[in-house]
Amino acid sequence: MKWKEARELFPNQLLLVSILDYHYEGDKKIVDEVAPIRTVEDKDANKEFFNAKEGTMVYHTGNENFVIHIRKDPLMKVRRI
Repeated sequence: MKWKEARELFPNQLLLVSILDYHYEGDKKIVDEVAPIRTVEDKDANKEFFNAKEGTMVYHTGNENFVIHIRKDPLMKVRRI
């Protein structure tokens, strides 16, 4: 189902989803289609987020678009002068 449909079915909730289709726009992965697995309670959000299997993610349906920001080199340290 499209992200818009998931938002309508599960308004203003955290949702564990399987990501079915996406596309890239620069350094962003835009998720187009998802398969909802279940809702997630606020108190369990961090645990569920970090325990999510590959291809799944916890995301809040209050977000109009499902955007994942891609970090090219997350372990690189930047020295500030």
